Amino acid sequence: MTSSEPEAARKLAIKLLSRREHSSKELMDKLARKGHRGPEIAALIAELAADGWQSDRRFAEAFTRERVRRGRGPLRLRSELRERGIDDSLIETVLSQDADWSAVLTQVAVSRFGAEPPSDARESAKRMRFLYNRGFSSAEIHRFFRDAGW
Repeated sequence: MTSSEPEAARKLAIKLLSRREHSSKELMDKLARKGHRGPEIAALIAELAADGWQSDRRFAEAFTRERVRRGRGPLRLRSELRERGIDDSLIETVLSQDADWSAVLTQVAVSRFGAEPPSDARESAKRMRFLYNRGFSSAEIHRFFRDAGW
C-alpha cells in the first residue's frame, strides 16, 4: 500500500458503513475487490470496530431482523450469517434473542398459502418444501402442520 492507500481504504470503508452495516468479512472482501490488500486492511477494520464504526454484532442483529421480516427461518439465517463471516457463538446469541420462530413460520405459511389446509398429499409436500427452503426445520414444519390441522 502506498501512503495514500490507507486513507483511501478508510474513506471507502466509512462510506460503505454509512450506507448499511457490514460484517468485518464483507468489508474486507469489498475493500479487496477495490484493490486494497494486505494486513493493513485487517488493522483498518479492527480500528473501525474499536471506534464503533463497524460491529459484527450490530450487523448480525440488523441482518437477522431484516431477514425475519422477510420470513426467513433460523436454518437459513444461520447459513447466511456464516457466509458473511459471523462466528457461531454470536449467531446463536442473535438467533435466540427475540424471534418466536413458530410465529414467523405461521405468518409465512398463512401469507403464502392462506389458512386452508392442503387439499392432498402433493399440495402438503409442496408447502413443506417451501417452508423448508425458507429455513425452517422439519420438526418445526411438522409441528406447525399438526397444530394448524394441516
